Amino acid sequence: MLIHPQFDPIAIALGPLKVHWYGLTYLAAFALFYLLASARAKQPFFAQRGWDRQMVEDVLFFGVMGVVLGGRLGYVLFYKPGYYFSHPSEILAVWQGGMAFHGGLLGVITALAIYAKRQGRHFFEVADLVAPCVPIGLAAGRFGNFMNGELWGRAADPSLPWAMVFPQSGTDIARHPSQLYQFGLEGVLLFVLLWLYARRARPLGAVSGMFLMGYGVFRFTAEYFREPDSFLGLLTFNMSMGQWLCVPMILVGALFWGMAQKNAFRSEDRKA
Repeated sequence: MLIHPQFDPIAIALGPLKVHWYGLTYLAAFALFYLLASARAKQPFFAQRGWDRQMVEDVLFFGVMGVVLGGRLGYVLFYKPGYYFSHPSEILAVWQGGMAFHGGLLGVITALAIYAKRQGRHFFEVADLVAPCVPIGLAAGRFGNFMNGELWGRAADPSLPWAMVFPQSGTDIARHPSQLYQFGLEGVLLFVLLWLYARRARPLGAVSGMFLMGYGVFRFTAEYFREPDSFLGLLTFNMSMGQWLCVPMILVGALFWGMAQKNAFRSEDRKA
């Protein structure tokens, strides 16, 4: 069996200043988004609508706010509402850990809706630009989870060549390195598929719908190998909280994609 390398969580230490690897993965995610979104803005569909780097920077700013606030509030509401309602002073204590992707997604959707309204653009014009740029950032985050030795997988057959012991779990049980499964599925593979799909002009909302469906399916699958949160365990039908949160994602994504194919969403010109 493999043993988790036990990386030092601190990448750089300069006196009292300490930079953690996990923080660097967030910076990498935002930098990759900026580069990819800038490339998307040059594609004909967006270029002819006046998209430029300044607008990409503005979208990134709104997106970061949505990720941080939505991710934290999502964790509070979806995973530990009882605890945080009893300790309200800790709700915004993000430095103590605790972020939820699905909450971050709702936060980003809200932030993009606000940006689109302020710019007089259709929500799906903004969302379709953003969607293919997100998965590679998610891959960076999952790599950070692996570096930290957190969110480990369920017990695996010790004969599995890549089965790994995570000392942080407090046991010597061989486990699936589920962080790397998620890195590959909802990160790299989803990015490749979505980026290729979005290279051609698609009906408004189709790319966003594909992102929701793709992430939902890949995350739902990876959850079968990820250890459920100890304070929740498996829920109804032996599904984890992550899987239950993916179900509406898949359904809404399918609805958006289907409506896009029927041209239900109409492009809007920018306000003067």
